Amino acid sequence: MSPTSTTARLEPGFASAFAALCLGAVAMGISPIFVRFASADMGGTPADVGPFASAFWRVSLCLPLLYAWMRIEEKRAPADVPRVRFSKASILGGIVFAGDLFFWHLAILKTTVANATFFATMAPLFVVLTVWLVLRQRVSRGTFLGLGLCLLGGAALIGQSLQADPARIVGDLYGVATAFFFGMYFLAASRARKTAGAARVTFEAGLITSAILLVIAVLFDTRVIPQTAQGIAALLAMSYISHAGGQGLLAIALGRLPATFSSLVIFLEAIAAAVFGWAVLNEALTPIQALGGALILFGIWVARPRPETQA
Repeated sequence: MSPTSTTARLEPGFASAFAALCLGAVAMGISPIFVRFASADMGGTPADVGPFASAFWRVSLCLPLLYAWMRIEEKRAPADVPRVRFSKASILGGIVFAGDLFFWHLAILKTTVANATFFATMAPLFVVLTVWLVLRQRVSRGTFLGLGLCLLGGAALIGQSLQADPARIVGDLYGVATAFFFGMYFLAASRARKTAGAARVTFEAGLITSAILLVIAVLFDTRVIPQTAQGIAALLAMSYISHAGGQGLLAIALGRLPATFSSLVIFLEAIAAAVFGWAVLNEALTPIQALGGALILFGIWVARPRPETQA
């Protein structure tokens, strides 16, 4: 079976993999808050680090934790479990994830959080189109229908906050670039999980991403080392929650779930952003937004993997 096929044998671990995917989406959905605290001007106070430096720290600070997880995972794994070191897919995953974070952190600072989030959640569109048109693999009607429902739901959920401001068009394009690179990361990580465990894939990709982002941060950022307690706390939270937690859980899920379906679940980031805004920041949650959230959930259900039928 192809690693990105939209039909999958529903193994006993499907529920736990789906739960991991949902928790990972929520963990990644919190990252804009941490980025703003770490690398955006707050109340006239100069930014603690630049956008590329914040992306570098996001990945690098949790590398010791990911390495420890990898050693524990492989020590407990059966001897016959594949563990290819730095596969081509893992290396590619690190490269495209660097591109994802490069444009994501720029988008958050160059446009509104709503715009950045909306365009970044278009990653499933790139995943499905790449699988269908480039890799020439079958994509079910349920996946296309689920994708359409999720896109409509995302527009309804965030649409009221979207701003069509010509001054922010560059930031919006950064958001689209983020979606493309994140979509490619899904496909690369899904392939890498065929020959390595979740911890190794997350650690190796993170190591490559860190090296690339460090070079970019040194070349283009004037502030690389955090100076304030707020900046350090935001970077630590972003690294351990959004990266180690979010990407680690995503890698676990991609070992059992198709990349096309998994990518749709990332629309939960938009729901998480709206719920946290309502619960923590007292932002209004309108009926249209609630409908958008319901459409996303329905779209994920429609696109869920079906059991294989025997010929």
